[in-house]
Formats: sequence, structure tokens, C-alpha cells
Amino acid sequence: MIRIALTGSIGMGKSTVARMFEAAGVPVFDADAVVRALQGPGGGLVEKIGEVFPGCVRAGTLDRECLAAIVLADRDKLAILERIVHPAVLDARQDFIAKHSDAPVLVFEIPLLFETGGERDFDKVVVVSAPADVQRSRVLERSGMSAAKLDSILARQTPDAEKRAKADFVVDTGTDLSTTESQVRDILACLGIAGGR
Repeated sequence: MIRIALTGSIGMGKSTVARMFEAAGVPVFDADAVVRALQGPGGGLVEKIGEVFPGCVRAGTLDRECLAAIVLADRDKLAILERIVHPAVLDARQDFIAKHSDAPVLVFEIPLLFETGGERDFDKVVVVSAPADVQRSRVLERSGMSAAKLDSILARQTPDAEKRAKADFVVDTGTDLSTTESQVRDILACLGIAGGR
């Protein structure tokens, strides 16, 4: 089994590329989706986060904006949150691997791969990238996003150029979708994986 980490900075198109791998028949683990489920209604981490970050959980529901405002402003509090979240995500990842133990390749969409030193756990790293102006335009279209918030997020992420330098493969999403799909098929072919069921 080949384990591929799929990463890239905010707004680079990770989710789009992940769907392309899925369309090619590759199971994809989405770390962000796991975190959303763990922090969502009835999620396994809501109560613990509420204990550590008072005021961010009301009537059993986590206010993600409240939590984001706290951790983006304080690295120590971000580290505390990560110590709560990361072990639960790792457990979910192990369950995913066990469920797909017969797959020739698995993709793990992990936004903060290099930031957490997680690249050591994978056979190959695919970095999704786009020109800075394209990235900024995409992110600022998101609801609740501001230039200041984007700058704060980017300040905590490994720079795109550094990610690209560390990658085994780079997928450029600053182009049309068919070209990006072709890059995904090329990666699978390079790894000896048929691009489709």
C-alpha cells in the first residue's frame, strides 16, 4: 500500500484535487472533515473543548468562530487545541487505514502536514499549489473571511515555495480543471496505479 499525503496552503484547491483522486478510485481520508465531525453537533470533542475554552460551547454546540478567534490570536492556545484534536484525528486515520487495508494506494488530505512534522508518516507527498493572487482571490470569496484573517492564517502555515520544494509531486490548480485532472492521473501512473476503477 502506498500512502500519499495531500497538502497545500489555504485556498490552493486541496479538496478539488482530493475529489479527483476519489474519482480515480482512490480512497481519501479528509482530516478537516474528521475535525468538523468531532467538533460538530454530538461530536466527541465538543465537551472537552468547552472545558478548556469556556464560552465557545453553548448548549452543547461549538462556536467555531469563537474558537478560531482565540487560537489564531494565541499560539499557546492553538497548541492546547491541537493536543486535544490531533490524537482523535490519528485514531480516525488508523480506522480508515484498517477499513481500506486491501487498497493499493490511499490519499490523506492533511492541510497542516509540514507544520506538524507529519510528512514522515507517508510514502509520498503531493503539494497542491496555485499563484498567490489566485489563492488570495479564492480565499477572500469565502464567507466570514477578511484580508487580516487570511494573513493571520498564512503566517502560521509553511510558505508555499517551501512546501513545493519538499514535495514528491506538485499539482498546479492555477490552470483549468482538465489540466489538473491530467496531473493527478500522471501521479497515479508514475506510482504504477491505474487511474480509474
